[in-house]
Amino acid sequence: MTIGVLILSHEQLGQSMLDVSVKTISVCPLATRVLGVSLDEDPDMLAVKAQTLLDEVNSGDGVLVLTDLCGGTPANIASRLAHLDDVMVVAGLNLPMLIRVLNYPELSLAETAERAVAGGRQGIMLLPGHNEA
Repeated sequence: MTIGVLILSHEQLGQSMLDVSVKTISVCPLATRVLGVSLDEDPDMLAVKAQTLLDEVNSGDGVLVLTDLCGGTPANIASRLAHLDDVMVVAGLNLPMLIRVLNYPELSLAETAERAVAGGRQGIMLLPGHNEA
């Protein structure tokens, strides 16, 4: 068995990141669902949808919930799931983070969460350019 992944993001951001990730690594090795949150949707209804999607990807090894902006509606919904057994939530979703998660499908939930955070951080860097002092 492997963990599941639930992506909660603003609008289509999460689905776009998943599409690019799968094209990049040629496979989606983990059961993954995406919930795009429109700004005008009811958070309570979205929480019900998120729980349903979480149940769909939970094979018994846990679910990693990835969300884009800490403090935003998707993250607030994700935080409602964080108290559940075998659920971990990581905010700050970026493409390097998601690719890292999908590249290591054999890891435990805790190890995957650590890889997600490391991949996200390592993917952020200032590139050299013409404006260097």
